[in-house]
Amino acid sequence: MTSPARAGAARPTGERAMLADVREGLSRAQKELSPKYFYDERGSELFEAITRLPEYYLTRTERAMLRALAPELVAAIHPRTIVELGAGSAEKTRILLDAACRAADRALTYVPVDVSAEFLDRTATRLREAYPALDVRPVVADITTDIVLPALRHPVLHVFLGSTIGNFETPAAVRLLRRIRSAMRDGDRLLLGADLRKAVPRIEAAYNDRAGITAEFNRNVLRVLNRELGADFDVDAFRHRAIYDRDRHRIEMHLVADAPQQVTVPGVGVVRIARGESIRTEISTKYDRPAIEAMFAAAGLDLADWRTDPDGLFALALGARAA
Repeated sequence: MTSPARAGAARPTGERAMLADVREGLSRAQKELSPKYFYDERGSELFEAITRLPEYYLTRTERAMLRALAPELVAAIHPRTIVELGAGSAEKTRILLDAACRAADRALTYVPVDVSAEFLDRTATRLREAYPALDVRPVVADITTDIVLPALRHPVLHVFLGSTIGNFETPAAVRLLRRIRSAMRDGDRLLLGADLRKAVPRIEAAYNDRAGITAEFNRNVLRVLNRELGADFDVDAFRHRAIYDRDRHRIEMHLVADAPQQVTVPGVGVVRIARGESIRTEISTKYDRPAIEAMFAAAGLDLADWRTDPDGLFALALGARAA
């Protein structure tokens, strides 16, 4: 559950693609749904509520780190364009925009990329009101696929925050980073947020909040399928479960059926779910520096800088094109 990434995915980009994803995911031995389908407008709002929960340390820790790093980062890169994958509300990115706008002696462009069109429109409107001189060019796209960006002025700071990278299996994460790298020139940088490995109870608490907001967020994926595909999931018959896999260094979020279900998904068919069977809805990998360095290297990136908070909860990694 990362911003996320969770924050990086949202309203389906097409019924055909959604049907293919759902058909493939629900046919697996471990049934699975992509976290991109959490994020209709309600899902995006639920995630924003999660980021304010006391248990969810990721957002406030990353925000504090950005406040400390932003002036130095902007002074070093002098970005003319900031591209953010999985922009969501762009609340944390305002820290970078504030620093960049103060330092800018020329036009600055911000390209927020998100798959939730409604949420992205609201974000763009608010940013234009807050930063009249900022050229805001929103792009509605699924970050798991190739993204068509507008013409960019360089240097470009690519931003991928919230440890959304952790929502991807390592090969998919490397492919995503490689796509970012392909859009980079010398002088461009990638700022990546990464949740770090730490005591398991601290991690699990962040995904099992007492208020039950994460559980509602998790079940929202079924509401999206019911509305968008005409499926008939009994949403209230699933309970939220989030557990840490120590071998893979990741949280897994599941929806567990409290009773046997026979679900009809038009275009997919009948899906039978046994009592106690789960649908995995998200993974959230936790990293250390060697793991990030290895992913960067596989994607053709060098780790140019590495910062952590004083408690070692979270990291900001700065990537550059490898020579």
